[in-house]
Amino acid sequence: MKRRFFVSDCEGPLSINDNAFELAGKFILNGERFFEIISKYDDILADEIKRPGYNAGGTLKLILPFLKAYGATNDVIKEYSRKNILLVPGARDTLQFVYCIMPSFIISTSYQQYIQALCDSIGFPYKNSYSTKLDIDQYPLPKEEKNRLMDLRESILENPEFDNLEEIFWNIIPSMGIGRIVEDVNPVGGEGKKDALKDIIKRFQFNESDVMYVGDSITDVEPLRYAAQHGGLSVAFNGNEYAIKETEIAIMADNTLPISILADLFNKGGKEEVMEFIPLFSEDPTRALYEYPIDSQLVLKFPSCSNMKMEIVTGNNREEIKIESLKYRKSVRGEAIGGLG
Repeated sequence: MKRRFFVSDCEGPLSINDNAFELAGKFILNGERFFEIISKYDDILADEIKRPGYNAGGTLKLILPFLKAYGATNDVIKEYSRKNILLVPGARDTLQFVYCIMPSFIISTSYQQYIQALCDSIGFPYKNSYSTKLDIDQYPLPKEEKNRLMDLRESILENPEFDNLEEIFWNIIPSMGIGRIVEDVNPVGGEGKKDALKDIIKRFQFNESDVMYVGDSITDVEPLRYAAQHGGLSVAFNGNEYAIKETEIAIMADNTLPISILADLFNKGGKEEVMEFIPLFSEDPTRALYEYPIDSQLVLKFPSCSNMKMEIVTGNNREEIKIESLKYRKSVRGEAIGGLG
């Protein structure tokens, strides 16, 4: 019997948050704009330059010296995260449903404090999650370095050009004591997410072709590609341009019901069943829901959660889907977070 399994990113498919963006906005002066600059720089390093050893999601380590300078601690990050969890409508039900029908896991670039808080909030086992390990308290920050970081923050905001960021992050900060935090922290993004997926496969002796992976951003490119190349199912939920470039299926929705539906079908009939279902769903959703063996409770939810589209992504429709998916993304997560890589 097939042992199919489900793996999802957290922020995007399950939660509205971008926890690191929100932490930057909370603690760092003009932090949201600061984060946007670093995030775009991160996209260039990961997608354009493809710097050796650098993974998508590196923003989460680059901002850490600045979070430290502005007073962030382990407890503060954990408490702030706990109080500010915003789920995509239906996410709690989706995770509980999928976890009941097949082994389920979360692989997230987010800091572990946020993922721990989210798992506690929705009753998902934290042991089935992967996230970026962070112990910000272990890194001392002398007053002179704190003042220097505040000056560097201002320099980044005033001059967000690539050369200035290169100088700051690869020459100035590494020469400071606090630079060790950037060296030590390894965000689970890009290759890190793929490695986490491969670890799940090894630990539980799954077949690579039996994974359904759901992602939405540049940090999901590698696991989406890995799933598709090995016969698994790759799904983008309100994906940005990076995710849509690599995925086989695009979900565009203001709730997670489509994830539940595809997971149910995938568990029962595999990838082939899902790929047959989607064209019919696009043509006649009601007929598709009743003709395929979808859990009756999911079918009953459809009329109240019908703002959704599911499409097989091809060379012919990819650009059109990128545009529409981005609209859903910004509608669900907001313009600022929805526009991040």
